[in-house]
Amino acid sequence: MALNLATPGVYIEELNAFPNSVAGIPTSVPAFVGYTEKTKRDGKSLVNQPVRINSLSDYIKHFGTGAKSTFSIQEAQGSDEAVVEVSGRGYKLVPDSATRFILFDSIRLFFANGGSTCWVVSVGGYTTSTVAPAPAKSKEGKEGKEPAAATEVAKPNTISKKMLLEGVEALVAESEPSMLLVPEAVMLSEGDCSAVQQDMLTHCGFKMRDRFALLDVHNGTKPRSYDANDVIAKFREGIGLNQLSFGAAYYPWVHSTVVDSEEIDVSNITNLDVLESVLGAEADVLADSPKKAEEVKAELKKVSQGTMNTEQATQMLGVISPSFKKFQAAIRTYLNILPPAAGMAGVYCMVDNERGIWKAPANVSINSVVAPTVRLTNEDQEDLNVTVSGKSINAIRAFVGDGTTVWGARTLNGNSQDWKYINVRRTVTFIEESIKYAAKKYVYEPNTANTWVQIRSMISSFLSNIWRQGGLVGLTSDQAFEVQVGMGSTMTPNDVLDGVMNITVKVAVSRPAEFIVITFQQKMQES
Repeated sequence: MALNLATPGVYIEELNAFPNSVAGIPTSVPAFVGYTEKTKRDGKSLVNQPVRINSLSDYIKHFGTGAKSTFSIQEAQGSDEAVVEVSGRGYKLVPDSATRFILFDSIRLFFANGGSTCWVVSVGGYTTSTVAPAPAKSKEGKEGKEPAAATEVAKPNTISKKMLLEGVEALVAESEPSMLLVPEAVMLSEGDCSAVQQDMLTHCGFKMRDRFALLDVHNGTKPRSYDANDVIAKFREGIGLNQLSFGAAYYPWVHSTVVDSEEIDVSNITNLDVLESVLGAEADVLADSPKKAEEVKAELKKVSQGTMNTEQATQMLGVISPSFKKFQAAIRTYLNILPPAAGMAGVYCMVDNERGIWKAPANVSINSVVAPTVRLTNEDQEDLNVTVSGKSINAIRAFVGDGTTVWGARTLNGNSQDWKYINVRRTVTFIEESIKYAAKKYVYEPNTANTWVQIRSMISSFLSNIWRQGGLVGLTSDQAFEVQVGMGSTMTPNDVLDGVMNITVKVAVSRPAEFIVITFQQKMQES
């Protein structure tokens, strides 16, 4: 500030001794897009409105809980698919895909693995309302005939590619998210799933350039077949070629524990008349006497007719029927099968907070997971990790004594020497965006040597901190990074005339030791 020296006296001028600093941007803030129980809050729609969430209870407060997935009991064709066998006949559970929504369970898996702050975009509810036409016949009122009113009828919503794409687009206006997930994309058809995942990569790598997409393999519960129907081959064909370094994929899906047994009740079964028949046949076999069997059947009749509330019916059936417990266990097992990307988002957050973004999010156990749905061998992983197309898929594997472990750290651009590894891509994005926001302070500052020195000092200080933490490699800071700005190095007189300030930053990012080779050789006896 220039002093106005007009009146005799003593004047004080304070000068800044230190340059501005670069503040690191948040690195572990995923954004989830999908369907939620609640789509309104305080009378305002939440659809396609990104909401910042800090905990699972915060999510429940805004968006509610999970959908009630339903199943029908049908006669099994063989003993392999039978959940229950009664009097020589087997019965299986057939899920109603229209009632299956997995965003809430994916959010639970995210928080179970170290997740904290995230963003959620609701694209719709579990049900949608339609207006049923009024019946033709009028009803009698106290003051004469009145026309019958039309009624709203709720029916299950359908997961839509269009709605999911609109939810992703809604995140363009938000600057904080650093990861993108659409768990319910895998519930679409194969082609629609690929379209959504391609759009996710475009959003992260082209539109925003500051985000990383975590993808799941469609039909990821199936083992490799290595033919035209191979799930990995289809995923690689569908994902395309664009922006592959801004995403990573994980296979297979996992058996989780996020859904508790208490969440499964009699309302998960739609055909209660069949349940009554099956459990009645079981009572004939297990009851101590015909009279006892009839008492059990009388209780079953109350359940099928809906004269007993859900909680009482579930408790009663759990006491009197081993087969009902088997149905409950089978439903819970099915609902706990989840794609792994949401859990990996939590792992990314945990690794970022404990070790730094430059540590590869691999060789880490996944919490709330019992086992992968497909057990992979070393031979299975060879094609996942290294392939001619370069579209690497990270394996979820089970090791004795280690549990379910993430055993891969590659982006989908596995043939790139620059962007092969997840931590390299994310670290460079972190450095780029942090410096970008800090450099905004110098827009319209004089394009002179004094400004160049301040910027060089600011960026060098930021990179020095990263180097000391192990994010950059080099015996000295000069080996780890280099910052250039100014006339003769990055700029010409014409650049100054055009109002352009060019800054060049070179960094040696830490890369993971993916392959450790230990060589042993026998030594000649010397004495």
